[in-house]
Amino acid sequence: MSELLKLLKQGNKSAIIAACVNAIIAILKAVAYFLTGNVAMFAEMLHSIGDAANQFFVFIGSALSKKAPTDRFPEGFGRLVNLVLLGAVIIVGIMSYETIKEGIHHIIHPAYSTGIAINLAVLSVAVILEGFVLFKAMKEVLHETGIEAKGFAIVTKSFGAYKKAKPATKLVFLEDFVATAGGLLAIVAILLSHYTAFAQAEGIASVMIGGMMFFVVGRVFFDNAAGVLGESDAEIRNKIGNMVIKDPDVKDIQEITVLKEGEHLHVELEVELDASITIAEADDIKDRLVEAISNERGVTDVTIEFDEDDGVQTWKESSTETSAPEEK
Repeated sequence: MSELLKLLKQGNKSAIIAACVNAIIAILKAVAYFLTGNVAMFAEMLHSIGDAANQFFVFIGSALSKKAPTDRFPEGFGRLVNLVLLGAVIIVGIMSYETIKEGIHHIIHPAYSTGIAINLAVLSVAVILEGFVLFKAMKEVLHETGIEAKGFAIVTKSFGAYKKAKPATKLVFLEDFVATAGGLLAIVAILLSHYTAFAQAEGIASVMIGGMMFFVVGRVFFDNAAGVLGESDAEIRNKIGNMVIKDPDVKDIQEITVLKEGEHLHVELEVELDASITIAEADDIKDRLVEAISNERGVTDVTIEFDEDDGVQTWKESSTETSAPEEK
């Protein structure tokens, strides 16, 4: 039990905050829907229920992924968070389907709902709370990617950097962006339906909200399927390769692999040294390189092998594209 509590303390904080906030919002929306029968509110209720469940599972998965390796699982549990996220998108997918189905039904058979004041009040509170969680997720994205920003720059820079954030943070960012946008869309649809003859507005909003949820499902599924299979990080690979090749004792890099394991990066490389270097000198070089590489964000494990210099330059320094070893 004590180990579990320690792991939970290391869980993704953005995910557990988002889960709690979305649970409260889901209850408010459920009450509003049962009082008014508003289809846009129905879509938002399902959306919040899906988000709350998702983000809770994400928090658990991100915590358990930090469990230390065991004899049975010597590579650790880093990819567990990817597996949990793959399961979590099933929930969002089901909610998306129900949201779109109900929206289409309302478009074909439009009906005017009541309780505009209740709906607008609940949705306004929901948008404020979801916007707060989204802003926290934006700051977490910048923190995890090492980007500094203040004021409105936090918003703009987070959209450019969220793809590089940890899987759990990325999911919270996407879900709460869609939730905030969906809440605003629902407000517009309710106003249109109430003050005009366009009764289908709520159904159209429901379909659009469901479509945005499906976007999150697709994005998260493909990202985490790649993580489960074992995805390399080309950008970090080049960064580490360029750093290592500048070491005065390194003649060349034969192979370098940077593998994502959930929120962690495992680095393996084979470098060429001068044949005259002693074992003691090689050991000092290895310690120096391991320390430098371990300072890179997210790197938790470094394996280095040595070979003698063959006189053929394999590694080509690059800052944008993946450098592949040439055939010898």
